[in-house]
Parts: sequence; C-alpha cells; structure tokens
Amino acid sequence: MRTTVTLDPDAEQVIRQRMAAKGISFKQALNQVIRDGAPSRADYVFRTPTVDAHLLVDITKANALLGELEDDAIIEKMRAGK
Repeated sequence: MRTTVTLDPDAEQVIRQRMAAKGISFKQALNQVIRDGAPSRADYVFRTPTVDAHLLVDITKANALLGELEDDAIIEKMRAGK
C-alpha cells in the first residue's frame, strides 16, 4: 500500500536511526518500527465488558424471557404510534 505519512521529528529520528543501524531503506525501517510497536496476537486478550444488572434469570427460560421483552417492545411502539 502506498500512502503519505507526516512524521513528527522524533518519530523520523527513530526511523533514521534504524536505517543507519541496520543498513536498510526508509520503507523497511518504518515497517519494522511499526511492527515492533504492535502487540503480538499472543499479547492480545479480548475482554467482553460486563455489567451487573442485579437481575436473576433462569437461563433455561431465556427464550421465553426474550419473547416477553420483545412483546413489551412491540406494545410500546404500537402505543407510541410507530
């Protein structure tokens, strides 16, 4: 991919130092620095945010609960004329 990037002076200096130290092109140095700063997949942990709703639900009856909630939403829309 080709793109234009505006680097801050300190970021450019990091790239230029990598170029000099490894004898590589600007493009190679930039890609290496970006990869070095990116978390590896092993470091990434997906977390689902949770909320304590203070609501006890029997999960064996979850479909019935969802049906009731959907019915309530439909009734509210009908009352509002939507």
